[in-house]
Amino acid sequence: MTAQIRPSAAACPGCLAVPRDAVDEAPTSSRLALSLPGIHCQACISAVERGLNATPGVTSARVNLTLKRAMIEAEPDVRAADLIPVLGDLGYEAHELDLGTLTATQGDKAGRDLLMRLAVAGFASMNVMLLSVSVWAGATDATRDMFHWISAAITLPTIAFSAQPFFKSAWSALRVRRLNMDVPIVLALVLALVTSLWETTLSGEHAYFDAALTLTFFLLAGRYLDFRTRAVARSAAEELAALEVPRAIRLSDGVESEVSVGELSIGDLILVRPGGRMPVDGEVVSGQSELDRSLLTGETLPVFAEQGQGVSAGEVNLTGPLTIRVTTVGEDTSLHRMGDLVAIAESGRSRYTSLADNAAKLYAPGVHILSALSFAGWYLYSWDLRTALNIAAAVLIITCPCALGLAVPAVTTAASGRLFRKGMLIKHATALERLAQVDTVVFDKTGTLTAGTPQLTNLADFKRADLEIALALAEASAHPLSKSLAQAAGEAGITAAAVSDIHEVPGYGTEGSFRGSRVRLGRAAWVGAQQSDVTAAWLDIGDEYPQGFMFTDALRPGAEAAVQALLGAGKQVQLVSGDSKGAVQILAARLGITNWVGEALPEDKVERIKVLSEQGHKVLMVGDGLNDTAALAAAHVSISPASALDAARVASDIVLLGQDLTPIAEACDVAHRATKRIRENFRLATLYNVIAVPLAVAGLATPLIAALAMSTSSITVSLNALRLR
Repeated sequence: MTAQIRPSAAACPGCLAVPRDAVDEAPTSSRLALSLPGIHCQACISAVERGLNATPGVTSARVNLTLKRAMIEAEPDVRAADLIPVLGDLGYEAHELDLGTLTATQGDKAGRDLLMRLAVAGFASMNVMLLSVSVWAGATDATRDMFHWISAAITLPTIAFSAQPFFKSAWSALRVRRLNMDVPIVLALVLALVTSLWETTLSGEHAYFDAALTLTFFLLAGRYLDFRTRAVARSAAEELAALEVPRAIRLSDGVESEVSVGELSIGDLILVRPGGRMPVDGEVVSGQSELDRSLLTGETLPVFAEQGQGVSAGEVNLTGPLTIRVTTVGEDTSLHRMGDLVAIAESGRSRYTSLADNAAKLYAPGVHILSALSFAGWYLYSWDLRTALNIAAAVLIITCPCALGLAVPAVTTAASGRLFRKGMLIKHATALERLAQVDTVVFDKTGTLTAGTPQLTNLADFKRADLEIALALAEASAHPLSKSLAQAAGEAGITAAAVSDIHEVPGYGTEGSFRGSRVRLGRAAWVGAQQSDVTAAWLDIGDEYPQGFMFTDALRPGAEAAVQALLGAGKQVQLVSGDSKGAVQILAARLGITNWVGEALPEDKVERIKVLSEQGHKVLMVGDGLNDTAALAAAHVSISPASALDAARVASDIVLLGQDLTPIAEACDVAHRATKRIRENFRLATLYNVIAVPLAVAGLATPLIAALAMSTSSITVSLNALRLR
């Protein structure tokens, strides 16, 4: 049998297309990517990198905290499946990402690009301002002309390079026949340069080179501040695609072979071992196990799987090997359909118009009309084209929205800084504006309001001898309830009994032999107990009636306080979860939420958001799982915990960095006040224009006055924004 070659993500695409004998050497290393949703600080980065670098076969490992991703260089035979348990032992959840579906983020490049343009504009404006001071101080004739020509030589290439973001934005707006805030900016820059060059060629007294550069510098500063307030936002749909398992174990005549998921066809048989994630949708042909669906459906407890059971891509097989017959592949899988839902929802949110764009609808045409009227009036008055054009340029420059350009980023920077200190990271440019409008808050349950891990509630009801037997059985299982039981018993100082012949029965529980009697820990039906509505694991130790260990899903810190604060602020609060109706009802009653829905599919959550939106509500969605991703993208604004799965976190507008939910209510209040400050800044900018415009129209706006007026308005707006801190 010919050995199969598994191409790595880092392999040269050309090499993959060439026959093996045409390639000189086999690849000496492979590149792997892991999503790490649980990391949040430098200590996490150090622990993960140390753990991975100490693993045999790993050449190097680097962690990116912003992307919550580890990039690993390793020997060709090292797989992501070998590294995930290593990180699990360190206490970090990890998921393999398919490098083939991930594109390099442009966030860092865009930030460096803006910063470089800002630096060039700042350096050039300082030099031209020095030359302008000499002109203002009384330089005349040839000396003045020389300074103006040197200023022109500095300004023209600087504007051509540094002002590109404004030129591109203005062109994109004009191309679809609309106006944005960059249109009057570009017009002012172009007119300032044209009139300044004209004046320079005619040995005129005034030139606006310094004003054009100062304007560019201030506006680039505002654009860069706006950029820095947000995390690098990647497409949630892209992250969902990357989470799809890239490889599968195909069974052909009983022989196992590892193949790319893209090579699978409907009807193929695949093997999914314990701990593995389902690569496609399918049906169980043989084997018994339990499936963790919490990330897909929000169900707290694992689901029993046996022959005939349907499985979905993204579910995790927990306890036993399963043979699956493939029923859907590629774009038809449930995980891919969820990605499509996210992409549709994201495109809907992108149509939101910011306060600055709304202001531009009135401001931009108003400035253009005023400048045109000034030109026409002065031309009819003096019949001097040069004078009329100079005054029209002065009107555009002095009314140019420098203050308006800073109004939003100055406030969002101050507000984002305050919320960051409270443990919240603002990701989207318009998130604060949208959060201020919220009147309805929809919470997910598992992993959001609750910790997503079962908590034993009745340990004290058991005899110590029984607990010792239960601990021995629990330690042999990877089931979430067994792990919780083992942890609680260990913390209580219980030691495991000498139970022999312990083994796990996939899908049912663990059993062994104690002093000649069979003992079991597992499902109610398996041990002969009556099924309960409460989450439980049952202990059977022979002749006695089985005893139940009862569990509850522990609340996140601050969950009750956050819900009560939101209700106290007059907001509607709803609970929508994929968990069972009984579990959702108990939690809703505990938190005082009267409007709740259980057993909700991802499509149901999106539909509920749409219905609320159609009724005129502005919805804040708070969730953490794959089943919440489309709803997070569809909501008016969304929040996810830092512990959320990567795809859910990048679909949200705001990330909650800590475990405590209390800051959510404060974020709504800060957002309301931030929006108020933005409107105040607009009013300050309008007041500035009311004072400055008559000077410009009257022909009194010299370049010195224009530069001073712009600087004063920008500083005033920035100081008003700082009041939020």
